[in-house]
Amino acid sequence: MKKILVPTVIALALGGVSGLTQAQTAAPESSLTYNVGATTDYRYRGISQSRLKPAVQGGIDYADKSGFYVGAWASSIKWVKDAGGDSGMELDLYGGYKGAVGDVAYDVGFLRYEYAGNKLGNVSGFANANTNEIYAAGTMGPVTLKYSHAISNLFGFMDSKNSYYVDLSGTYDLGNGLSLVPHVGYQSVKNNGAYSYTDYSLTLGKDLGNGLSATAAWVATDADKALYVTPAGKFTGKSGVVVGLKYAF
Repeated sequence: MKKILVPTVIALALGGVSGLTQAQTAAPESSLTYNVGATTDYRYRGISQSRLKPAVQGGIDYADKSGFYVGAWASSIKWVKDAGGDSGMELDLYGGYKGAVGDVAYDVGFLRYEYAGNKLGNVSGFANANTNEIYAAGTMGPVTLKYSHAISNLFGFMDSKNSYYVDLSGTYDLGNGLSLVPHVGYQSVKNNGAYSYTDYSLTLGKDLGNGLSATAAWVATDADKALYVTPAGKFTGKSGVVVGLKYAF
């Protein structure tokens, strides 16, 4: 559920911060970039998508000098099959526009989470896993506030259109290629209030040079331990450390 090696929403915020900061300090240029990576646990909004197991990931991004961008990103997952569906991959398709008004950088766009052939809608108590969201983010200094709104059912929850996610994160340069990103977010699941929760994370990133970077994140949630579980009964929102490695080119 987009993107790469840190909790997804942090990765989105980081992308917005870096791109928008550059836009304010230098003439924009169009770019096409790729990334591949692996993580010890694919966490999205604090919840494991890979049954608390490792995942492989990769994506492609095009950013136009006008501020428009599009991209695609994929990850191995296990949660759809655990819920009785039939998909082992998530594909995110997204596009939007980045700009700035004074000291405030902004990012607005659309994000499609595609779980091809997931068949989750055929499982009693579930809707189709495919999800559409629109989002808007604002960045001032190191701090980013973002709002995401589901315009379809959310990740297989029945009657969950108009669910939303709000997150607040900061990106702090520690020098020597190190960065620190604290984050807090709240996921509201429309008409499924018991599944709503807050997630927290603290991510330390290291630029290793030549397109290679590593992250180590502490992740936790207050999600209901009886609702977010693997088939073996393990809590997928439990606190823990997630380590990732990414190569961008």
